Amino acid sequence: MALVGRRDGRNFGYGRQLSYAGPQALKDLFGGGHYGTVKAHSDRWQAFVRWCRSENGPGFNDARQIDRRTLLDYAGHLRQQVEKGELAIATAQNRLSSVNRTMAALRGDQYVKVPSPSKALGMRRTSVRCSVSQGQDREQVKRIVDVLCEHQQPRAAAIVQLARTTGMRMREAILADLSRLQREAEQLGRINIQDGTKGGRSGASAPRWITVDDHVRDALRFAEQASPDASRNLLAPNESYQDFLRDTVRPARDIIHKHDLKGFHELRAAYACERYEQITHHPAPINGGHCYQLDRRLDQDARVQISYELRHGRIVVVVAYIGGQA
Repeated sequence: MALVGRRDGRNFGYGRQLSYAGPQALKDLFGGGHYGTVKAHSDRWQAFVRWCRSENGPGFNDARQIDRRTLLDYAGHLRQQVEKGELAIATAQNRLSSVNRTMAALRGDQYVKVPSPSKALGMRRTSVRCSVSQGQDREQVKRIVDVLCEHQQPRAAAIVQLARTTGMRMREAILADLSRLQREAEQLGRINIQDGTKGGRSGASAPRWITVDDHVRDALRFAEQASPDASRNLLAPNESYQDFLRDTVRPARDIIHKHDLKGFHELRAAYACERYEQITHHPAPINGGHCYQLDRRLDQDARVQISYELRHGRIVVVVAYIGGQA
């Protein structure tokens, strides 16, 4: 058990700091397993804790002070971020859901929660992409990489290249075992993305092979050069993932926003659109393609393959990257 104090004590016995208490309660809730799920909820809980400590937050550092009004105020804060374009609707809903789950883990009951995150936010998420993916133009991506390097951000530039050429998530790009990927690229002509994958998946149980081309080779070489000494990935040996997000990713986001890229995840969508066209020889639906009307089997085959390469368990999720069946 992760309890460090009396169950009726500060943070319901999970320590003095709200930021520490939430993840500990989640580990208890999931019995020390479900690493990916615990990690996702914990990351979103930290966003809530930062809001609590901010000028606009309630200033709480004890979960016993948090009530439903607090959570509704947080929902209002998230809604403002969505309206400003700083946060996706899905992200806002996920953050509220994770706060619900973490509060339940801390309290041991369901009395303090937002019953419906979507209603609390006053907006519904859409899973079908309605806007053309940014980052499809390789020249634009090259310019972003150059600008990041000019700002002494080669590791962020490496994330951009890996995401665009392989469809990696940001976390996957940061934690990728670059030495192993280089060996696979040279010996097999394909690479297996398995480090930092969502849900704690491993390559042994969930292989995700990506065919290597010159773009992938260049991205791997660049990333290996950007990798700190004595490291197999983009983190320095004495650097935590959270430190990297704060000190490297956050400043890099400001730069890429100025160059018409909403975020690293857009590059994953750009990869999916490119793969759809390579497989079907038709533009992705979001780019005006009509393969579904011409050859439904080919369209379906492409979606299955892209779902595998992006490592999504459900093929329907692909519409968020390439558009619906039109």
